[in-house]
Amino acid sequence: MYPLVRDAVATIIDPALIRWIGFSHFEADECGSLNEWLALAPRAEAVCGVIGALVNINDYTGGRTRVLDTGELLATGRRRFRFLETPQAPHAWDASLLFEESGATLFCSDLFLQSGDLCPLTVEDVVEPARQSLLAYEAGPLPHAYPYAAWTDDTMQMLAGLRPKHLAIMHGSSYSGDGERALRELAAMYAATLGGAEKMV
Repeated sequence: MYPLVRDAVATIIDPALIRWIGFSHFEADECGSLNEWLALAPRAEAVCGVIGALVNINDYTGGRTRVLDTGELLATGRRRFRFLETPQAPHAWDASLLFEESGATLFCSDLFLQSGDLCPLTVEDVVEPARQSLLAYEAGPLPHAYPYAAWTDDTMQMLAGLRPKHLAIMHGSSYSGDGERALRELAAMYAATLGGAEKMV
């Protein structure tokens, strides 16, 4: 996959000019080519949180990592990315998200996961498609990939409080509109679908 993605990126920017490589949490199928990207872009650094750096990324990259504290700002010129530790929201304990402040865009990772061949951007409801996908996922061979922890709702409410205008959704249509409402509705859906004392982590 790396050559295909590299060639697609090259239609937008020279990959050698990439400066930052960020991701919510480490998964081999999504981060396996990280060192190839770092070799291609000599000034690039991986960006992650303290947990991610300790358990995966520093070993994987040989320390070529910018480690951010929660709430820390990463300025890249015109853009300002606020780093947010969000353990187990969406699912991994090293999870984190970025909020781009100048455009009020929340990079959602696996939150709002949707299935199917979807349009790139929507103004329609993204919570019900996420609920349907979550139910299908829970019914499959890998249930409980989205644990409902004691702090899940607090994390979701914190994200809603950012009042994003855009939700950059990794799996499915990204959303433009009232991101605060969508996140609060997603939090309620998670509580109803995944919550309960017996499912708490």
